[in-house]
Parts: sequence; C-alpha cells; structure tokens
Amino acid sequence: QVQLVESGGGLVQAGGSLRLSCADSGRTFSRYVMGWFRQAPGKEREFVAAIGWSGGRTSYGDSVKGRFTISRDNAKNTVYLQMNSLKAEDTAVYYCAARALSMLTTYPGGYDYWGQGTQVTVSS
Repeated sequence: QVQLVESGGGLVQAGGSLRLSCADSGRTFSRYVMGWFRQAPGKEREFVAAIGWSGGRTSYGDSVKGRFTISRDNAKNTVYLQMNSLKAEDTAVYYCAARALSMLTTYPGGYDYWGQGTQVTVSS
C-alpha cells in the first residue's frame, strides 16, 4: 500500500525558494514513478515534474523548466521538489503522486496514488 504525505509548503516571496518533500510509508516506493502536480483555485491540475524509478529519467512542465528540480531518495522513500526563482503564478496546492507503470507521464489520470497536498503561496 502506498501512502503519500507531502510537506515543505508555505509562504515565500517572489524570487525565493522552497523544497517540497513527499514521503511514502509503504515498502515498494522504489517501484513507482513519482510525480508532482499542482492546482490553483479555479484551474485544472497541472503537471509539474516526474521522475523514474532510479531517478535517471525526469520530465518537467514547460512553466517550471530551469527553475524546479525533482529528485528522489529510495532509501528514505522520499521524493523532493526543489523550487527556485518562485513566481506568484506558482501559487497552488502541490500534490505528489505515484504511478505503478514504468513510463513517465504528464497525465494526472495515469497516477495511482495521491497525497493530500501542501499549499505553496508566493507573494509578489
């Protein structure tokens, strides 16, 4: 069973940085592709980043390329999202998700498990 818990959200000024973490309490974390999504009020859930089982493959949404970095530590059952040069438009609830299939995908429906989300607010 996969249980995902996000942490690290908060309020930050534009231009600042935050690192989100997502921990899995299960024992099969290394077998899942992990993704980060975000959802702002009144908007659809948006793909942010994804990472393969070993961390060798990554994918990013166009709006965060060059500013955000996804990584994982399978020994700690944790995936991270380092967010730099934050903008007001990055304000959203950020969710991590786990996918049992090996291919990376930007489609939210392709993920099997979701965390509860953590709020990120960027003040301009």
